[in-house]
Amino acid sequence: MTETLSRRNSLGGANVPEKGLVGARSRAPLFFVTVLSALLYSAYSLVSFARFRAGAYDLVIFDQAVRSYSRLGPPVAIVKGVHNDFGAQFSVLGDHWSPILAVLSPFYRIHDGPETLLVLQAILLASAIPFLWKYAFRAFSASPMVSERGAERMAYCVAIAYAISWPVAETVAFDFHEAAFVPLLTAVLLERHQANRKWHVLVVAFLILQVKEDMGLLVAGLGLFFMTRKGDRAFGALFVLMGAAATYLCTQVLIPHFGGRSDYYWAYSGLGHNFREAALHALTHPFDALALLATPPVKVQTVILLLAPLLFASVMSPITISVVPLVMERMLSSSFPNWWDSKYHYNAFIVMVIFVGGVDGYRRLTALMPISRGPGRLGRAVLWWPSLVLLVSIAMIPFFAFGRFFSADFYASTPRTEAAAVAVAAVPDDALVEAANNVAPALSSRTRTLLWDRTVRWAPWVIADVQKRVFPFLSLDEQTARVTFLLRNGYRVVFSSAGYIVLARTGN
Repeated sequence: MTETLSRRNSLGGANVPEKGLVGARSRAPLFFVTVLSALLYSAYSLVSFARFRAGAYDLVIFDQAVRSYSRLGPPVAIVKGVHNDFGAQFSVLGDHWSPILAVLSPFYRIHDGPETLLVLQAILLASAIPFLWKYAFRAFSASPMVSERGAERMAYCVAIAYAISWPVAETVAFDFHEAAFVPLLTAVLLERHQANRKWHVLVVAFLILQVKEDMGLLVAGLGLFFMTRKGDRAFGALFVLMGAAATYLCTQVLIPHFGGRSDYYWAYSGLGHNFREAALHALTHPFDALALLATPPVKVQTVILLLAPLLFASVMSPITISVVPLVMERMLSSSFPNWWDSKYHYNAFIVMVIFVGGVDGYRRLTALMPISRGPGRLGRAVLWWPSLVLLVSIAMIPFFAFGRFFSADFYASTPRTEAAAVAVAAVPDDALVEAANNVAPALSSRTRTLLWDRTVRWAPWVIADVQKRVFPFLSLDEQTARVTFLLRNGYRVVFSSAGYIVLARTGN
């Protein structure tokens, strides 16, 4: 980390003052922050797993897929294929284009179970911290009002604010998803671009395209940002073309090739039945599209929540243009309400760009200030921006997932969790079992696990829940009726407690 900063700043186009990146004195605390974050994320996920708060959708899907990779096979997830009627041998590459998941498979030699994915997700999310810190340190060092030690401290404020930010918290809280790769990869890409290492940027962009089929939109968005810079316009045009081509290739060719449907996640019926209709409608009736961006109003709320932790400094940076295609993909949809909510993992795809954009926006603001007569009151106030960003992130903790760290109920074992553990233990190894959504992850490592859903699958074993409504049932009455139906059609009760019922088909 002794790289000098006298070369041209790839983000601002100005010469960065000669301030070397700090050495060993900052590596230790940066390492500590990163490791502590990974441990906290892991603790949250593993406690949730132990208390049966994880779900077959989506943790078991990823667990089965990565296990298949670890056995040198295609990423088959029987739980996904059966529930969504694609067939028991369905490859998840026909659902989402996420071949990057294969890099996780060697870790299944250490522990073959979904807990491995939860820990790896924690490590991936935390590993973005040093790259964000490095980017922020460079940007803050560019200001003549900031000393090297001051830039170092300011960078820590931003890095820690990311570590405890609500998009990260909600990602950790919702099982495992491929989104865990994106903060790290985007942090590396933007830091490498800041360092003017374009070949590195290209390599990381290729990796981003392996995360999910719509990551071409992020790459294209990054291209739009690059095109705002005088020396990067051809480079940006390449990214736009590469991103658009990758999105088309993944959705229209690769996903159908692996057994999926190109229109399976089409969510824009408010504009049209396909991309051509929707694009034409948006062009000829732009106010319809604008109305969709704010319907329902929670869409606007989510965007505000994304920008607020950075005190809206991100809007001052062209870097933020990068997220526009992905945000539009979500906010123009009229289906899949989870896409536009502040819960779930979807904001992990853009959180790093928002943070980097905030840092760059701050840098641009300070560059506008006259320094001939000292920073003045306004300049000194602006210097507090990183500290305020950290304080805002801390203040938001109680309102999102990490607030549960401070609740005794989060850790407590209850009669329900104890009954769930006994129910899971009643199912023999290697059995084919239909399991209620929140019980399935505990079975995934040693059984062939299906989701107990609204279609009778006639598996030899069933773990039902008649006390709490579980996905995908519409009511508790429907779940109870299913158990009654099974008891009348060849199943017997093996275990029943606290709402959990283990059923075995006659002969098992």
